[in-house]
Amino acid sequence: MMTYTWMLVIAVLVDSANGAGSQGDIQPCARIHTSSSVVPLGSPVTATCVIREDCPLVIGQAVHIEWRLGSELILNSLAANESNRVSRIVVPSFNRTEALLVCCIQNCSQVVTGVEIRAGCPPEEPQNLTCQTKFSSPSSLNCEWEPGQRDTHLPTKYSLHTEIRDINENYTYKLPPDVHHYSIPRNEFVLFNDIKIYVKAENDLGVATSAPLVFDPVQAAKFDQPSIETLGVEPKRLGCLKLKWRMSQQQSWFSHNQLSLEVRLWTADSDQMSGPPILVSQVRPSKAVTECCRLLHGTRYLAQIRVRYYMQGPWSEWSSSKSGVTLETAPTGRLDSWMKVSKNHTSKNLDIQLFWKPSKQFRANGQNLTYVVLKPNRRDKRERMCSTNEKWCTFQVSRRVRKVYLSAVNSVGESPLTEIRIYQPKAHTAIMDVTAVPHDDRSFLVQWRAEVTLGLTDYVVEWKPLLNLDLSHIRFEIVNKNQSSLIINGSFEPYKPYGISVYPRFKDGMGPPQTVNAYLRQKAPSVVPKIQIKKTWWSDIEVSWDEIPLQQRNGFIKSYQVFYWEENGSVQVERANAEDRKVILKHLNTPSTYEAFMMVSTFGGSLNGSTIYVKMNSFGWYHILIYHLESQ
Repeated sequence: MMTYTWMLVIAVLVDSANGAGSQGDIQPCARIHTSSSVVPLGSPVTATCVIREDCPLVIGQAVHIEWRLGSELILNSLAANESNRVSRIVVPSFNRTEALLVCCIQNCSQVVTGVEIRAGCPPEEPQNLTCQTKFSSPSSLNCEWEPGQRDTHLPTKYSLHTEIRDINENYTYKLPPDVHHYSIPRNEFVLFNDIKIYVKAENDLGVATSAPLVFDPVQAAKFDQPSIETLGVEPKRLGCLKLKWRMSQQQSWFSHNQLSLEVRLWTADSDQMSGPPILVSQVRPSKAVTECCRLLHGTRYLAQIRVRYYMQGPWSEWSSSKSGVTLETAPTGRLDSWMKVSKNHTSKNLDIQLFWKPSKQFRANGQNLTYVVLKPNRRDKRERMCSTNEKWCTFQVSRRVRKVYLSAVNSVGESPLTEIRIYQPKAHTAIMDVTAVPHDDRSFLVQWRAEVTLGLTDYVVEWKPLLNLDLSHIRFEIVNKNQSSLIINGSFEPYKPYGISVYPRFKDGMGPPQTVNAYLRQKAPSVVPKIQIKKTWWSDIEVSWDEIPLQQRNGFIKSYQVFYWEENGSVQVERANAEDRKVILKHLNTPSTYEAFMMVSTFGGSLNGSTIYVKMNSFGWYHILIYHLESQ
């Protein structure tokens, strides 16, 4: 409010003192002379106020000149009055960004004249100047920079300057306030010629110039996405793919210039890159054929490419992916196997369940694999027992057969035979205390303790979903005999039960497993069984219920609780564990009506069931009057 009052007083009185509204030339009543009207923030300001002898405000008066800065009176110790018409002031540190400095008389009730002083900082050097050439229509050279962290408190102008040396052309682009970028049109820069670019920042206190950039605009060009036309093979070039590509149609004019090309590849069944991107330098789009080698045989790969100006400049975006398959060769390496043997009680044969999976050294080297299980016969030939695309098969063999052979076959050949010994089950127990608990959202931690270690070769950990008994869902892992735990990963689902078994394997056979069930995560059951009256006595009722189907349990059943009460009576609870599916409701009054319902709990939640009304009479009879469903 004070600032507004002084501004009004200045406006009125200065006009009056200057003779506003009179005819002829207007002479100011006084003048303030300052060292500068714009000064560095915090610097001293010197000002002198000179009042004309014929100023109407002071004619015939001896006046004392005073000073105000904004709304504050300046101490007399800072002012020096040389006469009653001249006063000099020194403000030792001007710490405001702007203020009105006025000289006045009569205890500053009358303002003679004033001047606005502004303060700030010189501009900082513009930072991080970058430029990128855009070839898409319309073509341009786009530059941007950062103005600096410090606020100058003064209007600062920016200008972008270019110098094209070979043709001696210079351009200056003046920018609006607070704009720190500019697009140079295509007709004002030249490709394949160096251009010098820098930015100037200027205000009333100085000029600052950025570090210059000197480059060929082609070096700063970000090209459009290239495209892969084909990804194929050539005869006898094992482990190689031939990649044919092209630039975008708008940039096909660049086809005879050198570029750098980068290729990245990954197998179709994996999200992981097959290795670091392959860099190909000094490649011309007019001869856009590149060969990528040292790849797996008979494997489908996906490829993407990107380009940039030869060894410099920003990379383009990655192209769309294209797939191709390397030439096939026969499978190599061995298969890990797991055989479960049981005696057939209706014949003298053995029932075999054989499972397998690739070892770390195995290479399919082809797209479509068939697995073959062979049995030796008396004539030193092999009889085919299975031929399948699955990773398991079942068959019977005579108890005299000691081994079978397993191999993988593709369109070119077959892998070396894997010999699998047939051992009949051993009777003695070797595994104790198997546990399986969730390790994270996708895996279980399985732990066990070995009771017998003599002759032990290794362990087999097997797991399967209990809601799908198809053998194709069985998985296994072979574990070193010195281990006693394993983290198993797979497509585990929450609220679904899994069976996990640990088998000991010995030199002469397989020991019996110990099996546990496990849930990755648990929640309340999906249903609550209906309460059924099984027996009655004079004042007691035995109730029972059916087992909850496995697919609706959603976890391990921890307990059943039956709540019952008569009208206006207290609630009583009878509990049963997971194995006992019955309880006795005791000390019932006759004749009375009771309400009852069951709550079933897992380790992940609980669910309440329907309520029943039971009426007792003096003869020990009962009536179930009504069922109704409680809100769940």
